[in-house]
Amino acid sequence: MKLEIMQLEQLPVHTGRVIQVFGHEIALFRLGNGKIRAVENRCPHKGGPLAEGIVSGDYVFCPLHDWKICLADGNVQSPDTGCVKTFQTEIEENRIYIMIEPQEQGERRESLVPEQGLVNQK
Repeated sequence: MKLEIMQLEQLPVHTGRVIQVFGHEIALFRLGNGKIRAVENRCPHKGGPLAEGIVSGDYVFCPLHDWKICLADGNVQSPDTGCVKTFQTEIEENRIYIMIEPQEQGERRESLVPEQGLVNQK
């Protein structure tokens, strides 16, 4: 399912934003190269909120213990190990979309929503 999240200008560069979608808590980032990345908002180490981490290039550093996580594939960088779930995103006409499905059959299909914006299904 493709859901509209927000207008592109509502997501500052290098600043994480938390959205809730179908039971997923997702950290959304706009990188310096213009790409939008979406990952599970929970570091695999101790559950640190990745949306509050520092973004550098294609990586976010967990605010709790500085684990480095690739926003493109969700992999934790060595010497640490693990990964976080990633979500495909698209930008169309200055609107950010995420491709996502409910976690389980019968799950409440409440919409996103973060602090602002949102949601149209396509």
